[in-house]
Order: sequence, then C-alpha cells, then structure tokens
Amino acid sequence: MPDPNTDPQRDARPTLEAVAAHAGVSRATASRVVNGGAGVRQPLVDKVRKAVDELGYIPNHAARTLVTRRNGAVAVIIDEPEFRIFSDPFFSRQIRGISRELNAHDAQLVLLLVEGSGDFDRVTRYLAGGHVDGVLAFSLHTDDELPAIIRRFRVPTVYGGRPEHPRTEAGDAPQVPYVDCDNRGGAREAVRHLVSLGRRRVAHIAGPRDQTSALDRIDGFHDVLPDAEPDLVEEGDFTVEGGARAMARLLDARPDLDAVFVSNDMMASGALRVLRERGIRVPEDVAVVGFDDMASVAEATEPPLTTIRQDVEGMGRLMVRLLMERLNSGTGDWPESVITPTELIRRASA
Repeated sequence: MPDPNTDPQRDARPTLEAVAAHAGVSRATASRVVNGGAGVRQPLVDKVRKAVDELGYIPNHAARTLVTRRNGAVAVIIDEPEFRIFSDPFFSRQIRGISRELNAHDAQLVLLLVEGSGDFDRVTRYLAGGHVDGVLAFSLHTDDELPAIIRRFRVPTVYGGRPEHPRTEAGDAPQVPYVDCDNRGGAREAVRHLVSLGRRRVAHIAGPRDQTSALDRIDGFHDVLPDAEPDLVEEGDFTVEGGARAMARLLDARPDLDAVFVSNDMMASGALRVLRERGIRVPEDVAVVGFDDMASVAEATEPPLTTIRQDVEGMGRLMVRLLMERLNSGTGDWPESVITPTELIRRASA
C-alpha cells in the first residue's frame, strides 16, 4: 500500500485538460474562459466555470498573462516616510479602499514606499520590469521624480490628489487622471463656520506647501479671509507634533486669536493638546476645526473635533475604477479626473 504522505496522486493538481474534459469543451475554449479571453458563448462559459469549481482547478498565472497580456497586479506608490504611512489613519483608509476595489477586479496590490531619493531607482527598476499593469500614486510633492518616471515608461496611472503638473510633457499622452476631494471648498466651509460663530481672529495651521492639498486649503482660507494677517498662518507637516509646534508658534505670536482652522485632523489633535496645556478652553476661548474626519482621531480628541469630512476610502475605490477604465478601454482613452465633495461634521470643538 502506498504511503499517503508520499502518494503522487495526493498532491496532483487538476489540469486545464481535465477541466476541458469535465466541461465537454476543447482545451482552447477552456483556456479562453479560465484566462479571461473573449469570444465564448455564455452556456460554455458556465460549463467551464462549473468544472473549475468542481475540480478545484487553480489557473496558471504565467499562462493567464500570455493570454490577457496582464499581470493582474497594480502598484500603489506613496511618497511618504514609513512612520507616517503606518501612523496616519488617512493612508490606511485609502489603501483599504484601493485593496477592496482591486479585490473586486481580481487584481493584486503591490505596495511601494518612497522614503528618499534613493528609492526612486528601485521604483524605476520595478516599473521598467513590467511587473504591474498600472500605478496608483498619492501624496505627491512638488519636487517628485515619480511623474517623470511614469511618463518615461508610459505606465497607465491614476493619481490620488491633484498633481502639481497634471499634464504630461509635450507630445506625450493627455492629462493623467486624478481623484481628489474639494480641498478648497472644504476649507472655505470650515472658515465660514468659524466666522458664523462670531470668531474674528481666525488662524490657520497649513500643511506643507509642497503638496497641492495644503495649497488648496490655504487658498480656501484666504477666499473667506482675504485680509488675514500673515502672523495668523503657520505651516505644519500633517503630523501630530507638527500641529502642536505650529499651535505653540501661533499662540506666542497672536495670543488674542479666537479660532483656528487646521489642515488635517492629526495636526488638529496636536493643536488641541497645546491649547489644553496652556489652559485655553475649547471652544469657549478658541474654536478649532480640522480636515479629513478620521474618526479614530476626531472622536478621540478632547473635546471631540469638528472637522471637514472627505470620503478617503471611497476615493481609493475611485482611483482603482479609473485605472481599470483606462486598462479596459479599447481606444486607450483616458477617463476624466474626479473631484469628490466634502462635508462639515460638527462636534464639540467648534
């Protein structure tokens, strides 16, 4: 009697030929169905899929790539330090949206982190190797090398956030699509809310000026308060500590301020900590509004944070849908960029 632990039949995997025989179709027909090819009548498709399920057949990835000319993988490239990506819930929510939508399209997420200029060489080599069907890139900075790398290899791409220079170089493909929220409109709504509360010395803790989201939110602040004095604006870095440092500088320069619009919830939590440490009551003395509506942050601050909500997970899903639209387009046309709405979420801080 053969040893069950060494019996070759025990580890034998069903072949495509077995699937074809079980379904009563040719091997070529079974291959087209299994590997996503077109031109097969629906009754035969149903038979092949049933045979796959009953036999437990697992498609060969290499064979599928030859048929579809797809890798079934999408690179997600984030130009931020690792500590930010794993500490800021913004990134986890966007990646979750991307991952869920890629799963729905039977595609694999490949995460590439860019922490310094040396990492661009690694990313360049990876994209040049043709390992992915497309790229989703977000948190770009004005000095980013990534857009030039993407143009060089003509990788289908969707940006998360409006890029600084959304159009490619002359003679290249049309505008690369992006998904972003209405940063400027959301900032206007935040500042109008503070003004509606009777606040007259409204400050702003801005994000880094090498990112378009921060610049758009600064513009939204100035849309409502065009005559705001320069010492009422401080720049942060989208981190808790950056928000705390900016809040301290504002209070040192303008102890009379009575409200502050903060460019993201992480910095707002740091600002609230400094206000509390200095014995300043929120919202009685200083009202605070953030941006993002990261529930794990906004609902945990003291007091809970009034903020501008953007649908971060939904934006991740939209990025994937735009990319798939581009990949599946028979004409190679680029889809239009999408700007999603924002919403003021009122809690106790303003």
